Amino acid sequence: MKLKTKFHGEIEVEESNMITFEHGIPGFEEEGKFIIVPFEDTPFSILQSVKTAELAFVTADPFMYFEDYDFTLPDAVVEGLEIKEQQDVFVQVIVTLRDELSKSTANLQAPVVINKVNNQGKQVVLNDRNYTPRHQLFAETAAERGV
Repeated sequence: MKLKTKFHGEIEVEESNMITFEHGIPGFEEEGKFIIVPFEDTPFSILQSVKTAELAFVTADPFMYFEDYDFTLPDAVVEGLEIKEQQDVFVQVIVTLRDELSKSTANLQAPVVINKVNNQGKQVVLNDRNYTPRHQLFAETAAERGV
C-alpha cells in the first residue's frame, strides 16, 4: 500500500510490516499503527504513523549508544506483547535531534519495545531513576567540557 510520510514523501509499504500499538503511544493514543523506515545514510530510523503523515519520531538502537543500557520488562508488558523469547524483541528509543548534533538526546526512560514475531509494540515507561527522557546521545568531548 502507498503511505504518505513526514520525511520520505510517499512510499510503498507492506501491511505485514506495520506495527500495532494497541493503546497508541503516550500522547498519541489514537495512533495505533506505525511502520519503521530507515533514515537514509544515518544510524537512525523513523517510527512513522500510518494514519497521520505528519506524525513521525526519529528513533535509534539504544544499545549502539549506551552499552550499559539494561532494563527488565514488566510481566504485564511481556504478556500483552505476547513475547516468548528475548531474541524476538526489538528495542528503539525516541531521539530528539538538535541543530548541533552533539546536543541530541535519547529517551531512555521510555523505550519502544516491539515483538518482531507478531508486530505488536508498546512504548514502555520504565520506573528506573537511572534513565531519563533526555540522555545525551553523543559523549561529550574534553573540549566541550572545558578541559
